[in-house]
Amino acid sequence: MAKETKKDSGELTVEQKLKTLFELQTMLSEIDKIKTLRGELPLEVQDLEDEIAGLTTRIDKIKSEITDLKSAIAGKRVEIETAKSAVEKYKSQQDNVRNNREYDFLTKEIEFQSLEIELCEKRIKEFTAEEKVKSEEVEKSLFALEERQKDLDVKKSELNEIVSETKQEEEKLRDKTKELETKIEPRLLQSFKRIRKNSRNGLGIVYVQRDACGGCFNKIPPQRQLDIRSRKKVIVCEYCGRIMIDPELAGVEIDIKPIEAPTTTPKRGIRRKTAE
Repeated sequence: MAKETKKDSGELTVEQKLKTLFELQTMLSEIDKIKTLRGELPLEVQDLEDEIAGLTTRIDKIKSEITDLKSAIAGKRVEIETAKSAVEKYKSQQDNVRNNREYDFLTKEIEFQSLEIELCEKRIKEFTAEEKVKSEEVEKSLFALEERQKDLDVKKSELNEIVSETKQEEEKLRDKTKELETKIEPRLLQSFKRIRKNSRNGLGIVYVQRDACGGCFNKIPPQRQLDIRSRKKVIVCEYCGRIMIDPELAGVEIDIKPIEAPTTTPKRGIRRKTAE
């Protein structure tokens, strides 16, 4: 029964858990390197796609406004023709008026229709000028759209080339990470992922370097170093929160030079002489 329970991921020793976590960290770091190789290209592609979508929407909107202006101009021209017909009609009626009252009424109507014609002509000029400005905006936007599309094609080509080169390697690494994750108990795995997410360099587990945390480089007390080397429990840095392991477990060889105390021997020699 004891042998069977050891096979369960939840029954791994702390040392095995830490070693598996460090292996997982190594795989994830390799994936991060691949993402770094792609650089800002994915973001640049996304930005260009958003800009192109914005330009397309803008062009469609301006074209719709131009259509509305053309319809308004055509409508004003119809109004001018209607007003001109009315003026001609009222002028012909003036020749057959029977009194001054009718004549004054027709005169006012002619003046009113003449003002309507002038107003419509003014509106036509304004609408025509506005149409010209918007047509120029469309031309500029179309030119910008063409340039951005060229940039997008180049960036997509570069990104696809890099992705094709690293796709197989990344897929293998992701398969390995999934396999390693199944060996780690869920709570520990979630904690590791949370620590890694909050870390700037993406490291959730680090090894001790020169008596300091390998993540934030703050000094570690000797007793805590002993606890880390004992591998009896999961220990996190009290400063940065990263999980810490000893270099040997991480497969890193660090030469530790013994501390020499050259002043010890002379002091003992002096004491002996004085005693004699």
